Amino acid sequence: MPDLPHLIAYAVFVVLLGALAIILIRLQRKVRRKKALLRSFEGEEARMFEFLHNLGVSIGAETSSIGLYRIIVEGLDEVVKARGGALYLLDESGEMLQPKYLSENCPALVGVPLEVRKKAERDSRAMDSYLRLSQVPADQGVFGAVLSSGQAIHFGDVRSHESFRDAFLGYGGGEVAALVAPLRHAGKDIGVLAVARTREDGKFSANDFAVFRSAAEQSAFALGNALVYKDAHEKRQFESEIRNASEVQRVLLPQADPVIPGFRVAGTNVPARIISGDYYDHLDLDNGLHGVVIADVSGKGVAAGLMMAMCRSVLRCRAGSLANPVEVLAAVNRQLFPDIREDMFISLYYGVIDSESGTIRVARAGHDAALLFRAKDRTVEEIKPPGLALGVDEGDVFERVTKMRELTLDAGDCLLFYTDGVKEAVDDRGEEFGMVRLRTSFLENAVLGAEATIAGIQRDLRQFGGEAPQMDDITLLVLERR
Repeated sequence: MPDLPHLIAYAVFVVLLGALAIILIRLQRKVRRKKALLRSFEGEEARMFEFLHNLGVSIGAETSSIGLYRIIVEGLDEVVKARGGALYLLDESGEMLQPKYLSENCPALVGVPLEVRKKAERDSRAMDSYLRLSQVPADQGVFGAVLSSGQAIHFGDVRSHESFRDAFLGYGGGEVAALVAPLRHAGKDIGVLAVARTREDGKFSANDFAVFRSAAEQSAFALGNALVYKDAHEKRQFESEIRNASEVQRVLLPQADPVIPGFRVAGTNVPARIISGDYYDHLDLDNGLHGVVIADVSGKGVAAGLMMAMCRSVLRCRAGSLANPVEVLAAVNRQLFPDIREDMFISLYYGVIDSESGTIRVARAGHDAALLFRAKDRTVEEIKPPGLALGVDEGDVFERVTKMRELTLDAGDCLLFYTDGVKEAVDDRGEEFGMVRLRTSFLENAVLGAEATIAGIQRDLRQFGGEAPQMDDITLLVLERR
């Protein structure tokens, strides 16, 4: 029979052996937990790399906006194992956040009206429709709190945040944890990014928050670059469309000088921008008559160009066999008036040439006076019959004010029509070319004929203006009696 000391030693050994076994079991458990945690980190790291890879590919490719939004939201959902996510971008005013992408199971992170919640009880699509279509004030709710702070925020339960105290939570009214980050690019807020979990999904960890914050920064960079690319692409597309419109507009101008017995006609149009609000034209009318016209639409750019094209079409349609230019302008004014904006008008000078008699009947709709060069005594006079601009009056006043004048041109005489961009051209000191210089230039060049007159005035304008930019369209039309 063992003695007592041996029994005690054996008992101690058994206890130590049990304690060692317990320690080993605990160590094994810790190792398994560490391995599981390591696998978790490795999985999270792999998901993060996959997210960044997809983000990089989308930046380098012509990915659609919705495609990029989906990559960001669903990719980030996968990285942090969220139930769902949402991406909101600021509108042009910067006052409203617009939902750009919500993943399928994203809990509501904005206030939902009670009537929408009640409707959603009968039709689950009502909640989804509301969340995907409703804009959110940029200074309210959890999104407003994040934008205001400029920092990512970890909400343990969005319902408990002070910004949500007066709102109704849409996702069944249950607990919703959320990670929300502001999206900034080039020092400017562009929106917010969020991921969320419900109670059954568990809480977000501090590591989840750190990963989310880093991913949100990369997402902001991708979105910012996409917006810059989109703006540049739209600008290039717009410029291309404007150039195409300019080409179409150039076709509307005369492609060659007209053949009018006893007369020579020359014209030019130099737009200040790609699209011109000026135009000139010549028309073959009935009974051997010919029409010449020059016009200037108030304003510049596309709107003026469209109005110019409309005016040209209406005048060509109305001119017909009418020998009286006042009747033509009256008909044009009545047709255009309903379609001309209140802040726009058209100044126009129209003449009807009778090549047999050598006369020209002219009418002026608020346009600058024409200049007539008399070759016999080498003088220049203004031809300024009374007239109101097109689009100012519906018709009665226009027709009462506008009068015709008939001119007889002798051999060598020249009649100059021009738009106000000629006399209002400025030099680098801001001084205008003015009527005195225009009359002088016309007097010096008219003796050389129609084409030489236009070339000479253009040369004088270039010499006067120097390096100063052209501020307005410049159009010249010269009628010479041979």
